[in-house]
Amino acid sequence: MRQIRETLRRALTGRVSCPVANDPGTLALYTTDASNYRHEPLAVVLPRTVDDVVAAVAVCRELEVPVIARGGGTSIAGNACGPGVVLDTSRYLGGVRELDPEARTARVAPGTVLDDLQALAAPHGLRYGPDPSTHSRCTIGGMIGNNACGSHSVAWGRTADTVRELTVLTYDGTVLTVGRTDPSEVDRRAGLPGTEGRIYRQLRDLVRDDLAVLRTELSTWPRRVSGYGLEHLLPERGFDVARALVGSEGTCVTVLEAVLDLAELPRHRALAVLGFPDDVAAADAVPDILPVGPLTVEGLDAELVGLVGPGRRAGLPPGGAWLLVELAGAEPGEAERRAGALARALGDRCTGHAVLTDPAARRRLWRIREEGAGLATRLADGTEAWPGWEDAAVPPERLGAYLREFKDLMRRHGRRSVVYGHYGEGCLHMRLDFDLLSARGVRAFRVFLEEAADLVAAHGGSLSGEHGDGQARSELLPRMYSPRVLAAFRRFKGIFDPDNGMNPGVLVDPRPVDADLRPRPAPPAIERATMLGYPHDGGSFGAAVRRCVGVGKCRNTSGGGVMCPSYRATREERHSTRGRAHLLAEMIDGELVTGGWRSPEVREALDLCLSCKGCLSDCPVDVDMATYKAEFYHQHYRGRLRPVTHYSLGWLPLWLRAVGLAPRLATGVTRRPRAAAVLKRLGGIAPERALPPFAPVPFTRARRDLRRPPDPAARRPVLLWPDSFNNYFTPGVLDAAVEVLTAAGYQVVLPARGVCCGLTWVSTGQLGIARGVLRRTLDVLRPYLAAGYQVAGLEPSCAALFRGDLGHLLPGDATGALLAERTRTLAELVAGADVPWRALDVDAVSQVHCHQHAVLGFAADERVLAAAGVRNSTLDTGCCGLAGNFGFERGHYAVSVACAEDRLLPALRDTPADTLVISDGFSCRTQIEQESDRHAVHLAEVLRRALPGGR
Repeated sequence: MRQIRETLRRALTGRVSCPVANDPGTLALYTTDASNYRHEPLAVVLPRTVDDVVAAVAVCRELEVPVIARGGGTSIAGNACGPGVVLDTSRYLGGVRELDPEARTARVAPGTVLDDLQALAAPHGLRYGPDPSTHSRCTIGGMIGNNACGSHSVAWGRTADTVRELTVLTYDGTVLTVGRTDPSEVDRRAGLPGTEGRIYRQLRDLVRDDLAVLRTELSTWPRRVSGYGLEHLLPERGFDVARALVGSEGTCVTVLEAVLDLAELPRHRALAVLGFPDDVAAADAVPDILPVGPLTVEGLDAELVGLVGPGRRAGLPPGGAWLLVELAGAEPGEAERRAGALARALGDRCTGHAVLTDPAARRRLWRIREEGAGLATRLADGTEAWPGWEDAAVPPERLGAYLREFKDLMRRHGRRSVVYGHYGEGCLHMRLDFDLLSARGVRAFRVFLEEAADLVAAHGGSLSGEHGDGQARSELLPRMYSPRVLAAFRRFKGIFDPDNGMNPGVLVDPRPVDADLRPRPAPPAIERATMLGYPHDGGSFGAAVRRCVGVGKCRNTSGGGVMCPSYRATREERHSTRGRAHLLAEMIDGELVTGGWRSPEVREALDLCLSCKGCLSDCPVDVDMATYKAEFYHQHYRGRLRPVTHYSLGWLPLWLRAVGLAPRLATGVTRRPRAAAVLKRLGGIAPERALPPFAPVPFTRARRDLRRPPDPAARRPVLLWPDSFNNYFTPGVLDAAVEVLTAAGYQVVLPARGVCCGLTWVSTGQLGIARGVLRRTLDVLRPYLAAGYQVAGLEPSCAALFRGDLGHLLPGDATGALLAERTRTLAELVAGADVPWRALDVDAVSQVHCHQHAVLGFAADERVLAAAGVRNSTLDTGCCGLAGNFGFERGHYAVSVACAEDRLLPALRDTPADTLVISDGFSCRTQIEQESDRHAVHLAEVLRRALPGGR
């Protein structure tokens, strides 16, 4: 294997002008997609041009190595991973080459992300019809490979229905442009010499020989995606070779370019949200909804909805399942009237209904539906659930009957799943709680799939409704198709790929559905060594890492949210949350990444993780890469010399305590350029960074009067948390908080002794020290908590640690649990208080700290600002890029600023000079101060101005 890889590397490097990699770290990133399957690739090529693709495939042909085409890597059936050379077009080979509004077409490269095409089409009143839930990161090439559909296929069809022309490359190096072909053109091409002539002659013969079976067995029912789309070769369908190749999953050709038909955007939309007693009742209603011509008919069950927070469920009427039915209108109010009429027509079959026209309200519900593939991977009790049977479809009129029988099948096998999907086309997505970690469980997995396939076939359905067959379903195709059709599939594959070099093992001569499964239990040695508790994963580090199933939302580069700032800056797979999770999984597995906790591949990937925790909230599976990074660093450096910043910045609270003895002297030193340069060099700090000045007097020294023991008789007592950042750098924030809390009726005290949350030790993976620091802190806080005190956290990262990471560091600790329960942000404490605010009458923008976004929430802040007369706009600008110690570390400055330039700094440049900039995070305020001409203030400082006589 090593010799083959080295031969490949040399041959590819000499022939292509793009990156080629076969190091263990890169290969580990591509061992899987979003499926249950794992294959070690031989090399990874990131083509920049079509010539790179042609050259790479030529090398593969010469060395008899398979080609695996890959887009965004979100394939759920194992279509985009295999033991060959992976061509990843998503990194460089993207872009809309031409958009013709009059013809309503777009010419695109295969690596084009769907949302990028939509963004260019929208100003012309156009859109691309198919819209899978992965639209923010899936590529057009991948959609063509899988015949993707999405929520609007009821109105605008599948990918196969929108492809006008394809330029493709065969394994033997022939480049073809294919599409609809009239009989004379078929005859002309069949007469050409070489591969093109042979392909057209053999395709013509295939249709002639199998004309009857293609017409009768390959129906025109839209969601029949399993197998090859040979019906498109029928004379009455225009002998459309391009559409016949859509859904071939990279087994026939490599797509080099596509011409796509675009749809007209509806002028007005309304969303009818229809409640039903259960999912079966919702399915039964679908045939009565389709005649009204909806744009979408999407279904959710109560169990899926129960996996998200209450705030995201707003707009759902009573029910145990819901249909989201989107309707269009040419005139204002028409869509809303149509939606209301539909709800009334269904009458008492619905448990309730709502009609939503507000875009924000619609997006909130669509987000639940779009994140279903991730949300469904963990059931309500934390049980792991897996794909494998997440894509079957039946004709819509059979959906209710099929769902009843399928649920009976699940009961017989003792399986559970949430239910959601494209009800309007009979396509259900379900992840089941298969046991893929034991031999017995895998045997049961196979039996279930076989029986489920028979059930779908009995209802005239398709094993795949949009994700393709891949390794998950190809072996089951004989349960759906006759031997004659399967022979036609084999023949079709052989026409384009007689050497079987294109994604072998899929569709034709398939690999077993229960082979090459990637879920594996972590070795006991790994589990025994872990320091953190993983309370939401049964105490298992391996189970925590398995949260990432590859849906790839972290690869979003155009939408909002926080995740994943480093990927948005570098566009490298290893810097995405998914890439890091895959590397950790491969480290646990130990086959490719062999260094265990000492793995340099994992360390390098985690080096640019900002520990922002954006993935904890934005990832639909709640991957918590900041926690996994802390665990890895703890293990990686156990008993070894650490990077210098782990001592300089990781031990920052200790150094600040020393600086607090003479802060003016310390500031005087750091303001001298030469002295500061020496300090930064010794401390591993980025030379581009300015060292923030120290406060003349720390807050805890200036306000010793607040250091009091707990008073059980105190009225509304609150303990103000004196975090190191505000205490030693910006004590005015703590001073303002005292005034605000006092005005809100609280009795404010400081801890009687010094305390620390241990954050900097956690972020640098010094977990033993962090645990000790926390235990000492809990000793100090215990009497206050016992006396009923709440804890006011002004620095979001400290408050978030108490509400989140504390449970990992000290699982089961009663005082720690009480501290997590009692910790509140300033806004949470004063939001419901009777404070006589005076209206400030000012405009403001707020940059939300990443940890607040992920753990604490910002709704209370928005309410308090409104009450204080602040016209606030909460920015959706992601991570500021400084992220505690990250942006101060040598070698991170460029990425830190790139993260800020992604959205935050441009937003600030567009903000009027007289608009307040608010941010509670010390890191955020520092980044804004150093990288813009703006000065950010803490919420406490704003609210102090809103007090009577405020300043």
